[in-house]
Amino acid sequence: MTGTSRIRPRERDVILQALAAGVVPRVGLQHVQVGRAAEVEALVRDVERVVAGGATIRFVIGEYGAGKTFFLNLVRLIALERKCITLHADLAPDRRLHASAGQARGLYAEAVRNMATRTRPNGGALPSVVERFVTDCVNEASNNARPVERVVDDRLAHLQEYIGGYDYATVLKAYWRGSEEGDENLKDAALRWLRGEYSTKTEARQALGVRNIIGDNDVYDALKLLAAFVRLAGYAGLFIVFDEMVNLYKLQSSQARNQNFEQILRILNDVLQGNVGGIGFAFGGTPEFLMDTRRGLYSYAALQSRLAENSFARDGLVDLSGPIVRLQNLTPEDLLILLAKIRAIFALGDPSNYLVPDDALPMFMQHCNRHVGEAYFRTPRNTIKAFVQFLAVLEQNPETKWQNLIGDMEVALDAEAAMDLELGDEGGGSNDDLSSIRL
Repeated sequence: MTGTSRIRPRERDVILQALAAGVVPRVGLQHVQVGRAAEVEALVRDVERVVAGGATIRFVIGEYGAGKTFFLNLVRLIALERKCITLHADLAPDRRLHASAGQARGLYAEAVRNMATRTRPNGGALPSVVERFVTDCVNEASNNARPVERVVDDRLAHLQEYIGGYDYATVLKAYWRGSEEGDENLKDAALRWLRGEYSTKTEARQALGVRNIIGDNDVYDALKLLAAFVRLAGYAGLFIVFDEMVNLYKLQSSQARNQNFEQILRILNDVLQGNVGGIGFAFGGTPEFLMDTRRGLYSYAALQSRLAENSFARDGLVDLSGPIVRLQNLTPEDLLILLAKIRAIFALGDPSNYLVPDDALPMFMQHCNRHVGEAYFRTPRNTIKAFVQFLAVLEQNPETKWQNLIGDMEVALDAEAAMDLELGDEGGGSNDDLSSIRL
């Protein structure tokens, strides 16, 4: 039965704590990866395109439980390994791509707070990125006997070619001045501006001397500026993950939906036409978000024509060259492999320390099938939680026979999953839902 590679005790504990809580672990995703080699390969090529100075956009589409969150998290980690910077955020009623009451700025601020690098994979990397840029400028000035301010100006000159680039460069220079003068307030003000946390222009002007802020209408332009800046700071590119795009589908106002769809169209056009570089986008959403002709992306004619899928890709044939990546639901075979991987994680990858034999895995699945039905693999959060708890008891009570424990175990249908099944899966599921463990 499939195992996993050797795993560090600390990583083991983090993974098992996440699985026991019903969420996707933030580390060690390779230890719970199953299948989906073609899709992963396609997204790896996307990351390589970003590293090479190109741009990419993907819509990762799947039903609740099909694995969107896990897939997007894995792609984000791949981008980090390729020396990219990543941003990620979930859309919500108070966070979307376009708005007039701060919701778009809120999405941008959340994404930048989650900025990650290979050395800061859990977010909060903006200060270190800006500090690296400043340090590189100081070192270059020292090596070439040039004024630091001249080096900073020369490096940031490229940013002024972008919309809003002059203010962006001004704020970065303010951070450098704060670093030179030991003014922590000035540095903090610059970081606040870069994170989109100023809500009024007056406040930003008083703190930094700039006339503009990153507002609801500037989110995409700010992301392009950020992509250009991180390359100046020595990183390979910027990869952005926005999940729970179904929240746009849920907007009641058709005008609000269309304004958000216009932003998506703008991004899509820029990427497909080669107008941007060093930046990649991955959006996670449900089939309704994509295909509903009343409220989904297909309700916007320009997006429907650009996102129409290859008509020849049918009867099991796939085409991963377009923007759409469809994820199928978890299968019983996938879940069996996943349970084997969890067993191996408990044993730190050592087969001699397995808590249960191979026979226990299909027996456990049969027990879940009898108690829950096919939802045990379609939305398997509670199944995985129960398996982790099952192994935890065996680990702490070695005298217990696993056969007796399975017979006494209760596995309930996930209440959230049950609701989605009844509603036809209109797009439920939290971003960190364990149902997402599918690759």
